[in-house]
Amino acid sequence: MKASARIDSVELPIIPTIAAMVRDNPGCISLGQGVVSYGPPPEDVARLPALMADLPLHKYQAVGGLPALCDALSDKLARVNRIDVSQGFRIMVTAGSNMAFLNAVLAVGDPGDEFILPLPYYFNQEMAIRMCGCVPVAVTSRDDYQLDIDAIESAITKRTRAVVTVSPNNPTGVVYHPEDLMAINRLCKRYGLYHFSDEAYEYFTYDGAQHFSAASQADASEHSLSFYSFSKNYGMASWRVGYVVYPEHLHEAMNKVQDTNLICAPVVSQLLAIEVLKRPRQAIDEQVARLAQVRSQVYDLLASLRPLVDFHPTKGAFYVMVSLPGVDDRLAFNQFLAREYKVACVPGFAFGLDNTQNRNLQRLSYGALAPETVVEGVNRFIAGVRHWYRA
Repeated sequence: MKASARIDSVELPIIPTIAAMVRDNPGCISLGQGVVSYGPPPEDVARLPALMADLPLHKYQAVGGLPALCDALSDKLARVNRIDVSQGFRIMVTAGSNMAFLNAVLAVGDPGDEFILPLPYYFNQEMAIRMCGCVPVAVTSRDDYQLDIDAIESAITKRTRAVVTVSPNNPTGVVYHPEDLMAINRLCKRYGLYHFSDEAYEYFTYDGAQHFSAASQADASEHSLSFYSFSKNYGMASWRVGYVVYPEHLHEAMNKVQDTNLICAPVVSQLLAIEVLKRPRQAIDEQVARLAQVRSQVYDLLASLRPLVDFHPTKGAFYVMVSLPGVDDRLAFNQFLAREYKVACVPGFAFGLDNTQNRNLQRLSYGALAPETVVEGVNRFIAGVRHWYRA
């Protein structure tokens, strides 16, 4: 008796592994998980019992999402993302955008089909592709983590079904150039592929960078799927609300998957999503402005490690990918940091950067903690690096 070959082919998720290191080392500061330090407005949460007093809401609801939420999302997409849902798109509300991604892979992929993932990739997407019996095809990016369009086109085969982009990016924080995302659209149109555009960090940009939604192009409705989340922008990670904008022709397939896996996203979470969407974006922008200050502190601190380490100051999300000299044991460095310096981060091999003997890459997240705790955690990281490399 054993698990399926599909599941056996999937690496164990790294976040629980890092979380175990934190638990096993009391006082350890985690620069690992990619969440924000704030939650939804307490007054919006306080309204939920009254909103749930409507007895029919305790029954199954629409597969695609509460109509009021879908209407609010249509308005947001038009204002913020320049996506007119009425022009060949549908919206589906899911239990987080990870689920939306899995739904989409199931809807368009057959076993053996290929999905192109620019490196470094978001590990849950690579896992989802494997779980569906499909093949993740990792493609190198440029040295600054921007997309290499030529490399992506060279990776296209007869089995390719989609190209996946994540911008602002997890794990690097890079914000892809609009012209590159438009180039991916052109590739997808030319070769008959889908463009899976993950935009969970859409509001987290700095230094004048602007987020661009690939589906905002006039001719994108046949091939573009856009994934969004309430986890980051609104601090609703545990409420599990995400949504996907997808082509009209996939509606039947997406409904089949959703109805089988979930029936409908949790209604109480959808009601909270409606409430937070009523608020002006200013509150989120204020949080991002505070993160920008933390980001500057993190970069200043890490600069003290040069030339031993290298990193690219990117303009999105709340991550920095640090490049260190190679290691033989790919987890030993992280175990050392957690045990000896009480700090945890995520190794780059989890994101497909698995040549650890050449480079020991580590993702540091500065979004989940109070600024002073982030500074303390980065200082511990720096001390641990100097000890490990005898610098």
